[in-house]
Amino acid sequence: MTRKILVTSALPYANGAIHLGHMVEHIQTDIWVRLQKLRGNECYYCCADDAHGTPVMLAAEKQGIAPEDMIARVREEHLADFTGFHIGYDNYYSTHSPENKAFAEQIYRALKANGKIESRVIEQLFDPEKHMFLPDRFVKGECPKCHAKDQYGDNCEACGTTYAPTELIQPYSAVSGATPVLKQSEHFFFKLGECADYLRQWTSGSTVLANGRTQPHLQPEALNKMNEWLGKDGETTLSDWDISRDAPYFGFEIPDAAGKYFYVWLDAPVGYMASFQNLCSRIGLNFDDYFRADSQTEMYHFIGKDILYFHALFWPAMLQFSGHRAPTGVFAHGFLTVDGQKMSKSRGTFITAKSYLQQGLNPEWMRYYIAAKLNSKIEDIDLNLQDFIARVNSDLVGKYVNIAARASGFIAKRFDGKLSDVADSALIQQLSAQSEAIAADYEQREYAKALRDIMALADAVNEYVDANKPWELAKQDGADGKLHRVCSELINAFKILSVYLAPVLPKVAEQAAAFLNMDALTWQDSTRTLPENHIINPYKHLMQRIEEKQVNDLLEANKQTTPAAETAPASPYQPVAEQASFDDFMKIDMRVAKVLNCEAVEGSSKLLKFSLDFGFEQRTIFSGIAASYPNPAELNGKMVIAVANFAPRKMAKFGVSEGMILSAATQDGKLRLLDVHDGAQPGDKVG
Repeated sequence: MTRKILVTSALPYANGAIHLGHMVEHIQTDIWVRLQKLRGNECYYCCADDAHGTPVMLAAEKQGIAPEDMIARVREEHLADFTGFHIGYDNYYSTHSPENKAFAEQIYRALKANGKIESRVIEQLFDPEKHMFLPDRFVKGECPKCHAKDQYGDNCEACGTTYAPTELIQPYSAVSGATPVLKQSEHFFFKLGECADYLRQWTSGSTVLANGRTQPHLQPEALNKMNEWLGKDGETTLSDWDISRDAPYFGFEIPDAAGKYFYVWLDAPVGYMASFQNLCSRIGLNFDDYFRADSQTEMYHFIGKDILYFHALFWPAMLQFSGHRAPTGVFAHGFLTVDGQKMSKSRGTFITAKSYLQQGLNPEWMRYYIAAKLNSKIEDIDLNLQDFIARVNSDLVGKYVNIAARASGFIAKRFDGKLSDVADSALIQQLSAQSEAIAADYEQREYAKALRDIMALADAVNEYVDANKPWELAKQDGADGKLHRVCSELINAFKILSVYLAPVLPKVAEQAAAFLNMDALTWQDSTRTLPENHIINPYKHLMQRIEEKQVNDLLEANKQTTPAAETAPASPYQPVAEQASFDDFMKIDMRVAKVLNCEAVEGSSKLLKFSLDFGFEQRTIFSGIAASYPNPAELNGKMVIAVANFAPRKMAKFGVSEGMILSAATQDGKLRLLDVHDGAQPGDKVG
């Protein structure tokens, strides 16, 4: 039965460039959408720029242009970046649209009629120089708990405390530098606390799909987090939500409330509806089929973990109590780090999509690498640049495209481009047998597992090549029949692998279809062979290898000295170093490891190279403790404690270190390895 599906990605904010962190989400979404379309489902992918709010208003003011002109330009830039990475939206729109205004007003009126909106007079910080109320993030000051300086008005980045901006010590406006004053204003609140019973039911619930599969509304980690806020019956910690802002503000004015505007986070998710309505008007779809309360269609939102609260609580409640359907599923992902660290402008690892494309790097390299790191959990993923080069070159060039390159020449020169019948091939049957399992992995967003399994099949195909050696068959008299069959099997195997990789590599799949003389690849092509005497076209190279220089040039192009925020005044305070929370500490996976070999590193007076057995795998780790162990061989066989979940790190010219060994400083200033108790075994957890 054909499924009807609406899919969205979170809306990029219209006040900055698209970077690889954004691409994680849009690539994840695009792969899932392409899988649905390849499977024959009716699936629509809608997105838009999030165009409203104070930051957009101030950025446009700084540029001396109208906000409407700025967001129109930024939308075109964003869409060009996403299109460059082959993100296949059915519609990419803007929240500053007539459709969004109409839906925001409609939902507001419905919530108000349902008793879910109330007005209150509140006190807010007001900038006396700019004559505007200040959003939380535009107030800075001293944290009331840990006293870290220059903290934002909603939470402290040093200790993690959340608070109201009025609680800051010595606050100042991040817009003008003036000391804000308290001023009263009427605001409108969505009574989220009254929705707690419904939200407990929805967050823990699921939907039975047309294919019989049960889809939970939230991932297990997300449900656990929502339960912290929802609490038990009658004990919710949910606060009512302020959905209004005072003029001046770039957004939609609230009906019957002059000078009051919808807070950007109210009309941002409504932008999903607006973008889809715009698509419906263009191609003749029925909008109500997807958003009416009793809709049997599916709707999924792909988002980052930082906006889970809005999508798993506010948005379902808004929809439910305004007479619309709630999402079928909300899929959250983690953040992107580069070489194990936050993206950095000074190091060049804050990589924009535009610079990646301008440097001539193939976007499908990045699509593949990101997909190879993604699963269904809310986990951060790391772009390790050395691993990026190695994995793409090995998997895509060495294992996959080489299959077509090695077989196509013989088919063209010896057999007029015609294939033989290989329907009974054991190799082809082995590949086809994985069709449903791989589709299920994609469906469940287990992309890393899907790609591991696909590359295992590619390995099997390459083993078949090596076992049959078509280049030797071509030299043997009377071997044409076997050569024809072997090469036809390889071309069909290449076709199946191309289908499996098509959600990740849409451009390569398109080129592969042209080479195979097919209109387009569908998922069904993974379970059937090309007919006897089918003619393929001359092979054209599908993908180049990544050169390390290309990556180095990309980093250099993105390096910049990070200027002080130009909208924020200089502060009289010096920030304290960032503190780690208990949650940060709990992420560290310390394990016992056995030293298989330890040796000095030529060219370094500080480093020792350890070969370690973790019980579950062996790794190489460099440690700067050479001064304490002049005879490193004495450490062979010793048990040490190492951090097992550090991202690999390149050590200049010495190689890649795959973790960190723990040591402690002694009174003489030397570093000594930590002792491990008798009986400890490699792989044992510590702490």
